[in-house]
This record gives sequence, C-alpha cells and structure tokens, in this order.
Amino acid sequence: MCVSHLERTTEPFLVDSALIEKGSPCKERRKQYLSEDHIHLLSMFSGEAEIQARRRTLAVLQDEVRTVLDGVRDLSLAFDALISNDQDGLNAAIAKIRKSEEDVESLRRTLTRELAEIGTMLMNREDLLRTAYEVEEIAGYTAGIAFRFRHISPKVFQKNGLDEDCGDLIDASIESVNHLNKVVHALSVNPMTAINIAYEVQKIEREVDDKYRSIVVKIFKEVDSIKDLIVLKDIIEGIEDLSDRCLAASDSMTIVALGL
Repeated sequence: MCVSHLERTTEPFLVDSALIEKGSPCKERRKQYLSEDHIHLLSMFSGEAEIQARRRTLAVLQDEVRTVLDGVRDLSLAFDALISNDQDGLNAAIAKIRKSEEDVESLRRTLTRELAEIGTMLMNREDLLRTAYEVEEIAGYTAGIAFRFRHISPKVFQKNGLDEDCGDLIDASIESVNHLNKVVHALSVNPMTAINIAYEVQKIEREVDDKYRSIVVKIFKEVDSIKDLIVLKDIIEGIEDLSDRCLAASDSMTIVALGL
C-alpha cells in the first residue's frame, strides 16, 4: 500500500485512512512529507507577507518625513516674510505649517494602525513606531517656532544683525531634515546607504549647535529688551531642538536599517 504519490501528497483528505495501517512505515513517511511541505509553504507565505508589510510601513514613514520637510521649508518662507514685514505672507506660511503638522499626526496614526494590524510579523515594529513619533516631534517644534514669529518685530533682527544669522540657522535645519528624508528613502533601497547618510545628519547637527551658541552669545550682548530677548531665545532654542530631533530620528532609522 505504500505508493509513491501518496507519500508526497500535501492533501491528507485524498488518502483513505483505512488503507494505511496505524504505525506502518508508509504512514510515517507520509507524515514526514506533509510536515516538510507545510513548513516550506508557511515559510514562503510568511516571508512574502513580511516584505509587503515592511513596504507599506516604510511608505507611510516616507510620507511622514516628506511632510515634515515641507513644513520646515515653509518655516523658511515664514521667516523671510517676517523680515520683510509681510504679514499676509507670514500668515499664509504659518497656515501651511499648521496643516503639515496635522498631516504628520494623521500619518503617524496610520502607521500605528498598520503596525498594530501586522502584529509580531515585523520584528522591529517598536523601532519603526519610535521613529514615527520622533519625526512627529519635528513638526511640533516647527509649529512652535512659527508661532513665535508672530510675537516679535522684524526690527529686532535687523537692528542687531540677527536676520542673517537666524536665516543661516534655519537653512541648516532644513538641510538636516532633507538628509533625514534621504535616509528614510534609502531604507527601502539599500539599508547600508541609509546608515551612511545618517552620519551626515550628525555632522549637520554639530554645525547647528555651533551656530546656535554663537547666536545666543550675540543675543545676550546686543538685545536690551527682556521681552525680545525671551522670544528670540525661544526661537533659537526651538531651531536647535528641531535639529536634535532630526538626529534622534536618524539614530532610530539606523537601528531600523540594521534590522532590515
């Protein structure tokens, strides 16, 4: 009764159990083939499902970082409008930044739902979620800085020669987020490239720190008004904190890259 096609079948209901005596060599070999085939199929389907899940989550994370980058670029437009005393331009840029912040929060929630549905299929889902929250914090800092633009006069920057210094600091923060955007896109292409780009984020963060310290010293020397001093310091610290969040998000993406 030990027929070769019965040994290799993966459909147990096609075999009459009465034809196979309990404990016979044929039955034991058939069990072995069934077990090996099932393991192979489950492994294949599990691997494909994990790849699809990873692609979906990385796509949402890429959209989140891109939206943050748009918001930081609008921050530069808001600062230019502030310096030129263009209130309409300032209000329009701040409105875009608020919209970006809301979109980032929505994308982070989408990613959270995706990871919850995937379950334990992705081993590094906690790292992905941590990265999403850190990216969301960048949007929060951007909105906070833009809010303070409304509460300071452009003359404070122009009188003390801070307009160019603050503009350079904002440009450096934009470059930091831009490199973060490159990191997250490299995750789905070449994780090692993502790790190398992440090193550049660290270099830019150091440059931002140096610029921040020199501007703070200048503020304390040149600005007499306590109100202007407080608002200026909050703006400068917000930009520096934004850069720090970029570095934290970049470090988290490096951990994600190591798990891919």
